[in-house]
Amino acid sequence: MLALLDNKYQIDLSKPIDISIPLTNTDENPIAWYIEKPVIEPVVFGDWIGKVSEGKSSTNFNNIFFNPHGHGTHTECLGHITNDFYSINQSLKQFFFFAELITIEPEKTGDDYVITKEQVQKALSASPDSYRDRLNLTNEALVIRTLPNQKDKKSRKYSNTNPPYLSEEAAIFIRESEIQHLLIDLPSVDKEHDEGKLLAHKAFWNVKDTHTLNQDARLNATITEMIYVPDETEDGNYILNLQIASFENDASPSKPILYKI
Repeated sequence: MLALLDNKYQIDLSKPIDISIPLTNTDENPIAWYIEKPVIEPVVFGDWIGKVSEGKSSTNFNNIFFNPHGHGTHTECLGHITNDFYSINQSLKQFFFFAELITIEPEKTGDDYVITKEQVQKALSASPDSYRDRLNLTNEALVIRTLPNQKDKKSRKYSNTNPPYLSEEAAIFIRESEIQHLLIDLPSVDKEHDEGKLLAHKAFWNVKDTHTLNQDARLNATITEMIYVPDETEDGNYILNLQIASFENDASPSKPILYKI
Protein backbone atom coordinates (compact mmCIF):
# COMPACT_ATOMS: atom_id res chain seq x y z
CA MET A 1 0.00 0.00 0.00
CA LEU A 2 1.12 3.57 -0.71
CA ALA A 3 -0.09 6.24 1.69
CA LEU A 4 -0.38 9.84 0.51
CA LEU A 5 -1.05 13.19 2.16
CA ASP A 6 -0.39 12.29 5.79
CA ASN A 7 -2.24 8.94 5.53
CA LYS A 8 -5.46 10.55 4.28
CA TYR A 9 -5.22 8.55 1.05
CA GLN A 10 -4.30 4.95 0.40
CA ILE A 11 -3.89 3.12 -2.87
CA ASP A 12 -3.31 -0.58 -3.41
CA LEU A 13 -0.37 -1.03 -5.79
CA SER A 14 -1.36 -4.66 -6.31
CA LYS A 15 -4.54 -3.57 -8.15
CA PRO A 16 -3.45 -1.47 -11.13
CA ILE A 17 -5.95 -0.49 -13.83
CA ASP A 18 -4.03 -0.42 -17.10
CA ILE A 19 -5.72 1.97 -19.55
CA SER A 20 -3.15 1.62 -22.31
CA ILE A 21 -3.56 -0.31 -25.55
CA PRO A 22 -0.67 -2.70 -26.32
CA LEU A 23 1.24 -2.30 -29.55
CA THR A 24 1.26 -5.42 -31.75
CA ASN A 25 2.11 -6.33 -35.32
CA THR A 26 -1.30 -7.93 -35.89
CA ASP A 27 -4.54 -6.66 -37.37
CA GLU A 28 -5.76 -6.17 -33.78
CA ASN A 29 -3.58 -3.08 -33.44
CA PRO A 30 -5.51 0.21 -33.66
CA ILE A 31 -4.45 2.54 -36.47
CA ALA A 32 -4.96 6.24 -37.14
CA TRP A 33 -3.58 8.79 -39.59
CA TYR A 34 -3.50 6.68 -42.76
CA ILE A 35 -0.51 4.48 -41.94
CA GLU A 36 -0.09 0.71 -41.96
CA LYS A 37 0.12 -1.52 -38.92
CA PRO A 38 3.37 -1.69 -36.88
CA VAL A 39 6.16 -3.99 -38.01
CA ILE A 40 7.87 -6.25 -35.47
CA GLU A 41 10.32 -8.61 -37.13
CA PRO A 42 13.65 -10.33 -36.39
CA VAL A 43 16.93 -8.89 -37.57
CA VAL A 44 18.40 -10.85 -40.48
CA PHE A 45 22.13 -10.99 -41.32
CA GLY A 46 22.60 -13.33 -44.26
CA ASP A 47 21.59 -16.81 -43.03
CA TRP A 48 21.33 -15.62 -39.43
CA ILE A 49 17.82 -14.80 -38.14
CA GLY A 50 17.29 -13.21 -34.74
CA LYS A 51 14.57 -15.62 -33.71
CA VAL A 52 15.09 -18.59 -31.39
CA SER A 53 12.30 -20.64 -32.97
CA GLU A 54 14.06 -20.44 -36.35
CA GLY A 55 17.00 -22.35 -34.90
CA LYS A 56 19.55 -19.78 -36.05
CA SER A 57 19.87 -17.68 -32.88
CA SER A 58 20.14 -18.06 -29.12
CA THR A 59 18.11 -14.88 -28.63
CA ASN A 60 15.06 -13.12 -30.03
CA PHE A 61 16.33 -9.90 -31.58
CA ASN A 62 13.55 -7.84 -33.18
CA ASN A 63 13.38 -4.52 -34.99
CA ILE A 64 10.21 -2.54 -34.32
CA PHE A 65 8.82 0.09 -36.69
CA PHE A 66 5.88 2.11 -35.41
CA ASN A 67 4.47 5.62 -35.13
CA PRO A 68 3.54 6.73 -31.60
CA HIS A 69 0.73 9.00 -32.79
CA GLY A 70 -0.95 6.45 -35.04
CA HIS A 71 -0.34 3.06 -33.46
CA GLY A 72 -1.77 3.15 -29.96
CA THR A 73 -1.62 4.82 -26.57
CA HIS A 74 0.82 7.71 -26.60
CA THR A 75 1.65 10.83 -24.60
CA GLU A 76 2.66 14.04 -26.34
CA CYS A 77 3.93 17.47 -25.36
CA LEU A 78 3.44 20.81 -27.11
CA GLY A 79 6.39 19.92 -29.36
CA HIS A 80 3.77 18.03 -31.37
CA ILE A 81 2.59 21.33 -32.89
CA THR A 82 5.51 23.77 -32.56
CA ASN A 83 8.12 24.89 -35.05
CA ASP A 84 10.88 24.46 -32.45
CA PHE A 85 11.69 21.03 -31.01
CA TYR A 86 10.33 20.09 -27.58
CA SER A 87 10.67 16.58 -26.19
CA ILE A 88 8.14 14.66 -24.13
CA ASN A 89 11.09 13.17 -22.25
CA GLN A 90 12.06 16.66 -21.07
CA SER A 91 8.51 17.90 -20.53
CA LEU A 92 7.28 15.06 -18.32
CA LYS A 93 9.48 14.78 -15.24
CA GLN A 94 6.90 13.65 -12.65
CA PHE A 95 4.80 10.54 -13.05
CA PHE A 96 2.20 10.30 -10.27
CA PHE A 97 -0.84 12.57 -10.31
CA PHE A 98 -4.22 13.03 -8.68
CA ALA A 99 -6.72 12.27 -11.47
CA GLU A 100 -10.44 12.37 -12.16
CA LEU A 101 -12.14 9.91 -14.53
CA ILE A 102 -15.31 11.14 -16.25
CA THR A 103 -17.51 9.56 -18.92
CA ILE A 104 -19.09 11.60 -21.73
CA GLU A 105 -21.21 10.79 -24.78
CA PRO A 106 -20.16 13.32 -27.45
CA GLU A 107 -22.94 15.51 -28.85
CA LYS A 108 -23.88 15.38 -32.52
CA THR A 109 -23.12 18.70 -34.22
CA GLY A 110 -23.76 18.58 -37.96
CA ASP A 111 -21.71 15.65 -39.25
CA ASP A 112 -19.48 15.61 -36.16
CA TYR A 113 -19.62 14.29 -32.61
CA VAL A 114 -18.11 16.78 -30.19
CA ILE A 115 -17.22 16.85 -26.48
CA THR A 116 -18.44 20.25 -25.31
CA LYS A 117 -17.42 22.53 -22.46
CA GLU A 118 -20.86 22.10 -20.91
CA GLN A 119 -20.51 18.30 -20.93
CA VAL A 120 -17.13 18.43 -19.21
CA GLN A 121 -18.44 20.88 -16.61
CA LYS A 122 -21.50 18.71 -15.95
CA ALA A 123 -19.49 15.49 -15.69
CA LEU A 124 -17.08 17.04 -13.21
CA SER A 125 -19.84 18.58 -11.11
CA ALA A 126 -21.70 15.24 -11.05
CA SER A 127 -18.65 13.36 -9.83
CA PRO A 128 -19.30 11.57 -6.53
CA ASP A 129 -18.23 13.24 -3.29
CA SER A 130 -14.49 12.86 -3.08
CA TYR A 131 -11.48 13.34 -0.85
CA ARG A 132 -10.43 16.01 -3.34
CA ASP A 133 -13.53 18.11 -2.66
CA ARG A 134 -13.27 17.76 1.11
CA LEU A 135 -9.61 18.77 1.15
CA ASN A 136 -9.99 21.41 -1.60
CA LEU A 137 -7.40 19.74 -3.80
CA THR A 138 -6.86 20.44 -7.49
CA ASN A 139 -6.87 17.60 -9.97
CA GLU A 140 -3.65 17.39 -11.94
CA ALA A 141 -5.01 14.98 -14.56
CA LEU A 142 -8.34 14.42 -16.30
CA VAL A 143 -9.25 11.10 -17.94
CA ILE A 144 -12.14 11.17 -20.44
CA ARG A 145 -13.92 7.97 -21.45
CA THR A 146 -16.35 8.41 -24.34
CA LEU A 147 -19.59 6.57 -25.05
CA PRO A 148 -20.33 4.23 -26.62
CA ASN A 149 -17.37 2.40 -25.07
CA GLN A 150 -17.06 -0.57 -27.41
CA LYS A 151 -14.12 -2.89 -26.92
CA ASP A 152 -13.20 -2.46 -30.59
CA LYS A 153 -11.60 0.86 -29.58
CA LYS A 154 -8.60 -1.36 -28.86
CA SER A 155 -8.34 -2.40 -32.52
CA ARG A 156 -10.27 0.27 -34.44
CA LYS A 157 -9.07 1.65 -37.77
CA TYR A 158 -9.71 5.40 -37.39
CA SER A 159 -8.44 6.79 -40.69
CA ASN A 160 -11.09 8.76 -42.60
CA THR A 161 -13.84 7.96 -40.05
CA ASN A 162 -14.20 11.48 -38.56
CA PRO A 163 -13.94 10.36 -34.90
CA PRO A 164 -15.37 12.50 -32.07
CA TYR A 165 -13.17 15.29 -30.77
CA LEU A 166 -12.88 17.97 -28.09
CA SER A 167 -14.23 21.46 -28.71
CA GLU A 168 -11.88 24.41 -28.35
CA GLU A 169 -14.06 25.79 -25.53
CA ALA A 170 -13.83 22.49 -23.65
CA ALA A 171 -10.04 22.49 -24.01
CA ILE A 172 -9.88 26.06 -22.67
CA PHE A 173 -12.06 25.11 -19.72
CA ILE A 174 -9.83 22.12 -18.93
CA ARG A 175 -6.73 24.32 -19.14
CA GLU A 176 -8.31 26.99 -16.92
CA SER A 177 -9.22 24.25 -14.44
CA GLU A 178 -5.45 23.79 -14.00
CA ILE A 179 -5.45 20.30 -15.47
CA GLN A 180 -1.87 19.54 -16.51
CA HIS A 181 -2.42 16.12 -18.05
CA LEU A 182 -5.36 15.25 -20.30
CA LEU A 183 -6.06 11.63 -21.27
CA ILE A 184 -8.71 10.60 -23.80
CA ASP A 185 -9.81 7.43 -25.63
CA LEU A 186 -9.78 9.04 -29.08
CA PRO A 187 -6.99 9.25 -31.70
CA SER A 188 -6.87 13.03 -31.27
CA VAL A 189 -8.40 15.81 -29.21
CA ASP A 190 -8.95 17.58 -32.55
CA LYS A 191 -11.13 16.93 -35.58
CA GLU A 192 -9.52 14.54 -38.08
CA HIS A 193 -9.78 16.93 -41.06
CA ASP A 194 -9.54 20.45 -39.61
CA GLU A 195 -7.27 22.20 -42.15
CA GLY A 196 -4.41 22.15 -39.64
CA LYS A 197 -6.18 24.40 -37.12
CA LEU A 198 -5.55 22.09 -34.13
CA LEU A 199 -7.77 24.28 -31.98
CA ALA A 200 -8.02 21.94 -28.99
CA HIS A 201 -4.29 21.17 -28.92
CA LYS A 202 -3.44 24.87 -29.05
CA ALA A 203 -6.05 25.78 -26.44
CA PHE A 204 -4.95 23.11 -23.95
CA TRP A 205 -1.25 23.95 -24.29
CA ASN A 206 -1.99 27.69 -24.53
CA VAL A 207 0.03 27.92 -27.73
CA LYS A 208 -0.82 31.17 -29.50
CA ASP A 209 1.83 31.03 -32.22
CA THR A 210 3.42 27.72 -33.24
CA HIS A 211 6.44 29.48 -34.77
CA THR A 212 7.23 31.88 -31.91
CA LEU A 213 6.22 30.27 -28.65
CA ASN A 214 4.56 32.56 -26.11
CA GLN A 215 6.07 32.68 -22.63
CA ASP A 216 2.93 31.36 -20.94
CA ALA A 217 2.66 28.27 -23.14
CA ARG A 218 2.31 25.13 -21.03
CA LEU A 219 5.63 23.37 -21.52
CA ASN A 220 4.97 20.69 -18.91
CA ALA A 221 1.38 19.85 -19.86
CA THR A 222 0.71 16.62 -21.75
CA ILE A 223 -2.02 15.02 -23.83
CA THR A 224 -2.42 11.24 -23.89
CA GLU A 225 -4.55 9.79 -26.69
CA MET A 226 -5.89 6.35 -27.67
CA ILE A 227 -6.39 4.99 -24.17
CA TYR A 228 -9.08 2.46 -23.29
CA VAL A 229 -10.93 2.56 -19.96
CA PRO A 230 -12.90 -0.63 -19.20
CA ASP A 231 -16.62 -0.29 -18.43
CA GLU A 232 -16.17 -1.70 -14.93
CA THR A 233 -13.84 1.18 -13.97
CA GLU A 234 -16.08 3.68 -12.20
CA ASP A 235 -15.96 7.43 -12.65
CA GLY A 236 -14.27 9.21 -9.78
CA ASN A 237 -10.91 9.85 -8.15
CA TYR A 238 -7.72 7.92 -8.88
CA ILE A 239 -3.99 8.17 -8.64
CA LEU A 240 -2.50 8.16 -12.13
CA ASN A 241 0.93 6.75 -12.91
CA LEU A 242 1.79 8.12 -16.35
CA GLN A 243 4.64 6.04 -17.76
CA ILE A 244 6.49 6.84 -20.98
CA ALA A 245 9.47 5.42 -22.81
CA SER A 246 12.51 7.71 -22.78
CA PHE A 247 12.22 8.99 -26.35
CA GLU A 248 13.62 12.42 -27.20
CA ASN A 249 10.64 13.07 -29.44
CA ASP A 250 7.45 15.11 -29.30
CA ALA A 251 5.57 11.93 -28.29
CA SER A 252 6.23 8.53 -26.79
CA PRO A 253 4.24 5.34 -26.49
CA SER A 254 2.90 5.33 -22.95
CA LYS A 255 1.34 3.16 -20.28
CA PRO A 256 -1.03 5.12 -18.04
CA ILE A 257 -2.08 3.21 -14.93
CA LEU A 258 -4.91 4.16 -12.58
CA TYR A 259 -5.11 3.23 -8.89
CA LYS A 260 -8.39 3.52 -7.06
CA ILE A 261 -8.22 5.66 -3.92
